[in-house]
Amino acid sequence: MRAAVISEHGHSELITVHDDWPDPVAGAGEVVVDVRTCALNYHDLFTLRGMPGITIPFPIIMGIDIAGEIAEVGAEVEGWHVGDRVLIDPWDAVENKLVGETMDGGLAERVAVNARTLIRLPHDVSFTDAAALPVAYGTAYRMMVTRGEVGPGDKVLVLGASGGVGTGCVQLASLAGAHVIAAASTDAKLEQLAALGADEGINYRDDDFMKAVHERHGKPRVSGAGGLDVVVNFTGGDTWAPSLRSLRKGGRLLNCGATAGYAVETDLRYVWSYELDIRGSDGWLRSDLESLIELVRVGKLRPPIDRVLPLSDVRTAFDLLEQRQVLGKIVVAPDR
Repeated sequence: MRAAVISEHGHSELITVHDDWPDPVAGAGEVVVDVRTCALNYHDLFTLRGMPGITIPFPIIMGIDIAGEIAEVGAEVEGWHVGDRVLIDPWDAVENKLVGETMDGGLAERVAVNARTLIRLPHDVSFTDAAALPVAYGTAYRMMVTRGEVGPGDKVLVLGASGGVGTGCVQLASLAGAHVIAAASTDAKLEQLAALGADEGINYRDDDFMKAVHERHGKPRVSGAGGLDVVVNFTGGDTWAPSLRSLRKGGRLLNCGATAGYAVETDLRYVWSYELDIRGSDGWLRSDLESLIELVRVGKLRPPIDRVLPLSDVRTAFDLLEQRQVLGKIVVAPDR
């Protein structure tokens, strides 16, 4: 089969597309899935570069988010048949493995997974939309809905709003009836985010987002005036402190990652004086993914797809992701 493989850590030039990589075989309890689409995530860049504390079993096929059809059913598998449309939940909690990181993933024509990771995919949800959901939208759903309890009337700032998690947060906050402020790096991205439900935009290349929040919504006061109800921050780094200072008294800071750095400084005086609520959120539950599929099916949610590229252009897909030249998701499809 055709597969994109890495044998060491580095950059996109180390990704090699093979035309004769061995086909996976379904073992006991497993199925082989014909990959129709595989969406990239920033986590794939981390896998490519290497992450402290995580050992990658080289050679490895990356690609975490996978949708497709069952091509082979192994022994001891019940309830699944060849031809069934499926979305793969990439985290196998039983074996403590992540598809595309510690086991082969979806940047290939086929992938073998345990049947317990399968989610049935309705015929009225496309493979492309489905593949966009697990990591980015699953993370956004747990953070905004399950952990964040974002609701009607909340003023919500989403930092890094143009990426996969960010666009999910914007749409979910809008669906919840919140007033959504999206922060992104270009006016063009802000226009696209407005179409997804953002009520305001902040171009953080041109404006200090904290100052913009203070000018538009008031500087937070210990008395309770000014500031925002929720700030979504999964970047960390130098955005952490101003995020805290953008919140009203009793406001919530939601965090699910630290793409710009995890070693941040926190002025604890703001935390206790303003009675701030910092809520971490990690990953997703199977029920979160099932809820997202239903939202897509009924037309309430549509993950923005920046582009779909063939597997032969996988290096280009990684380069675009690394350069942050996308809005929403980049999807890779086998060259069929």
